Amino acid sequence: MYIHKEGHRLLTTTFLFFAAITAAMVIWCRPFNVAEWLLIVIMFGFWLALASFFRIPKRTFTQDESLLIAPADGRICAIEQVNEKEYVGGECLMVSVFMFGTDVHVNRYPISGTVDYVNYHKGNYFVASHPKSSLMNERSSIGMLLPNGKKMLLRQVAGIMARRIVCYAKKGDVVKQNDEIGFIKFGSRVDMYLPLGTELCVKLDDVVKNGITPIAKV
Repeated sequence: MYIHKEGHRLLTTTFLFFAAITAAMVIWCRPFNVAEWLLIVIMFGFWLALASFFRIPKRTFTQDESLLIAPADGRICAIEQVNEKEYVGGECLMVSVFMFGTDVHVNRYPISGTVDYVNYHKGNYFVASHPKSSLMNERSSIGMLLPNGKKMLLRQVAGIMARRIVCYAKKGDVVKQNDEIGFIKFGSRVDMYLPLGTELCVKLDDVVKNGITPIAKV
């Protein structure tokens, strides 16, 4: 397991800040009373929780181009037919993964292909599991051309706690299955817009892991 690069600066700054407070307490407040010990425990407990959020566990990825692999850790919160107008341009199947705060928050490409479209949208910060969050929240849209010539849209959606979406995708990128799309900080959702008739491997409320769990057959 290692810490994602998006967390390095925040974790270093937070650690130094807490260490400075602790050093000042050692100088000015010894011997510590119960409240001061409690403050130290809370500060470094918070830092460990923050570090856990940016963790990237070691995984053996599923490599199978006949499958779409989960782009995010979390729970399948929506499976529905929708009219996607931004990139696909018509009826398609939306499969959404809701990421809890304790999930790994890196996002990955579910299949190899070419990035054909990238767009960032400013928006609100509704709870990411809300049906309207896909269209009203802050989000990044990544359109892909698959090897079979079909289109697929991936959408990173910010949640009520997420305040920054990091998207590495650039138009023209040739990407491989399980390459990193980006990272969403502090609670979020990833939507997949798939061609109608796609055979799914998951159902509502299933728990999935990025890079491992098959979502659908190509």
